Amino acid sequence: MKTKYIISMLFACFLAACSLNYEPLDTYSDITEGASEDSVQVVFKDKAAVLSHRQTLLNLFKNGQEHWYLDMLLLAESHSDNAYAGSPNAETTPFEVNSIEGSNTNLRRDWNGHMGNIAQANRLINNIDQVDDPALTAAEKTQFKAEARILRAMIYFDMVRIWGNVPLVTTSAGDITSETIEEVYPAYFPPQTDALTIYKQIEEDLLEGLQYAPENNPSDKTQFSKSVARALLAKVYAEKPLQDYDKVIQYADQLAADGFGLVDDYSVLFDVVLTDPVSPPSQENRAIDAKLRNSKETIFEAQFFPGNTNWVTWMFGRPLDDWTFYFTWLKWITPSRDLIKAFNSEPGDRRYEQTVVFYQCDWSVYYPADHYPFMYKCRSAYNSIIKLRYADILLLKAEALIGKGDYSGAAQVINQTRRRAGLSNLPAAASAGKDAILNAYMKERRLELAMEGHRWFDLVRLNKVEEVMNAVYAKDEGRPAQVYPFTSLSYILPIPQDVIDQNPNLVQNPGY
Repeated sequence: MKTKYIISMLFACFLAACSLNYEPLDTYSDITEGASEDSVQVVFKDKAAVLSHRQTLLNLFKNGQEHWYLDMLLLAESHSDNAYAGSPNAETTPFEVNSIEGSNTNLRRDWNGHMGNIAQANRLINNIDQVDDPALTAAEKTQFKAEARILRAMIYFDMVRIWGNVPLVTTSAGDITSETIEEVYPAYFPPQTDALTIYKQIEEDLLEGLQYAPENNPSDKTQFSKSVARALLAKVYAEKPLQDYDKVIQYADQLAADGFGLVDDYSVLFDVVLTDPVSPPSQENRAIDAKLRNSKETIFEAQFFPGNTNWVTWMFGRPLDDWTFYFTWLKWITPSRDLIKAFNSEPGDRRYEQTVVFYQCDWSVYYPADHYPFMYKCRSAYNSIIKLRYADILLLKAEALIGKGDYSGAAQVINQTRRRAGLSNLPAAASAGKDAILNAYMKERRLELAMEGHRWFDLVRLNKVEEVMNAVYAKDEGRPAQVYPFTSLSYILPIPQDVIDQNPNLVQNPGY
């Protein structure tokens, strides 16, 4: 029979006294979760409950656009030389002037969102084996658990790159009672774990995912497939804690064997289908769909359709599905003069017009109102948000080749994305030495992946934060004055102070 758990008054008073007003790491619904049958807790009562939760996990990236995408771009682009904050305020400006503190509400949103998503993944990982339903096969249990572990690895990969030492939570928090408080308490107030251990857990999750997750489905890139695991493994092995260039190359090559490659036309990754130009003037040239989903270059993406659209487009610029919608206030992530200068140094680069667009607007904070640039890779409510694409992994292969001393091999890889962009191959001098090829690589990666959430993490991974960011303020007249210089302590961000206040086991990162 179903039994309701009652929190003791004593513990309730304890919570109130400590002002622990927060969303716990894990919660259970009143219907299928948190119930008890014959004194055994039932989280998923049958296969239908498991499938429902699995779909929730598959939709996390789609439904959590704030912390998965919007704030990630603010961090990766506006906290680098690629963009200004766009809409100056207490939440965004610190990213462009390097004055981020633990009180930043965006960081709090991101931390809570990521930790909540980890709890959702853990719920399936930890409870699916206990589901007693003949309709749910052992093979399905193994597959669904592997998918959830790929998701958990993806979340932790973002978290460890943002904050460094973060709590490693692999269990599900149960209900709190006077009898269970000592057992459950650590799950609600977990301590930090060192970054290397976090990376090892990510690696373990991905290797299991690689073994049991489904194969890549060319017609559905919204799944946690073996290819998603391979892409994440390539990215993980490029990072310093587990750096292994041979494995970066190995998994990049395996993705090619899976059928991934560069699409011929870069624009189809981000472009939209427009109405017929002979439509009534009020409807002329409006976006009505994405140009392409599930391309051979996309490894993992969130897809949006009529009735379930991508709302963040109006945070970045002019949404082409509704030309005037919310185009009366400042937008986030304004392309910087330094990025535009980098594009202009490569005449004919087709990626420029897919990355930056100019409109006339009602404000002139960073540029004249009659010629104002906006990020353009998310331009309508139907645009997919691409979390992983092959060009990123292909270029990481070039980075690995540079690390192994194969400069000509790295140049050959870089030339693939350059030729797709309409540019000529790198000159011979670009691969004559490590500094030359690394500079060429960083520029190519910047132009290829601009406004996709990579630049800051590239600077950190390649130890270029101080060199690049402390110099950009003097050469970019549109950027507000730098508040603090970038140092080795800038490579990770502050843990939200509200989270530290709620969890006595957490300590703030050095420098904040």
